Parts: sequence; C-alpha cells; structure tokens
Amino acid sequence: MIGFSQIKETCLYISDLDLAEKFYHGILKLPIIAKAEDRHIFFRAGSSVLLCFLPETTKEEGTLPPHFASGKQHIAFEVDAEEYVHKKKELTSMGISITHIQEWRKGLESFYFEDPFGHVLEVVPHGIWE
Repeated sequence: MIGFSQIKETCLYISDLDLAEKFYHGILKLPIIAKAEDRHIFFRAGSSVLLCFLPETTKEEGTLPPHFASGKQHIAFEVDAEEYVHKKKELTSMGISITHIQEWRKGLESFYFEDPFGHVLEVVPHGIWE
C-alpha cells in the first residue's frame, strides 16, 4: 500500500457557481477558499477541500489534465457522533429534505439529501468506517 493519509480533495461538477455558493456556503456554512468566474468555486470542509467545477470549462483544460463528469455524483460529510442528530435537525429546519436514512452496523446511521444540482450528499457520524 502506498500509505495515503487521506483524500484531500473531492470534486463535484455543477452548472452554476453562484447557486453552489448559495448552497454550500450559505446553507451548509462551508468557508469559501477560492472562486474563479466561469470555472470553479472551492470550499473548506474540515481538513478536506470540496472543489466545484463547471465541467464545460474543465473538460477543455489546457494547463491541468482535462476532467469532467455528469450525473448524480455522491459525497459524504462526517460529523462528530454527538452532533449527528443535531445536524440532521438543523438541516431539516432549513428546508433540506432528507431523501434516505440508512442503518449501518453497530447501530449507526447516516442520512442522505440532495444539493441543487441533484448530487447525492450524505452525513455520517464519526466512527462509521471504523
């Protein structure tokens, strides 16, 4: 095994930078790291970074390898186990609809919801992969 310590960046492909900012920064409260008109907006999520790109720009990339995707992409956000129920209530109180609750081993659960682009987001309590 190479010995990676973590996945540092996760990328979603979106269609509207301002809508991504409104959702990920305005609702989910992720701090903005960078925004480049007609290309991307980046957010801090704990020690990780969420990259949101406009795929029509990055698939024609010239300085970096071209990259893009379409369809319902998925990422999961981890929260302290003690905060899990509070985060679920907090999101639903802001009008976010929970689309699925999944029961996992050891009595743990996670919940799913969608962003404005239809991406499947999940909130998991710390320890779910331990």
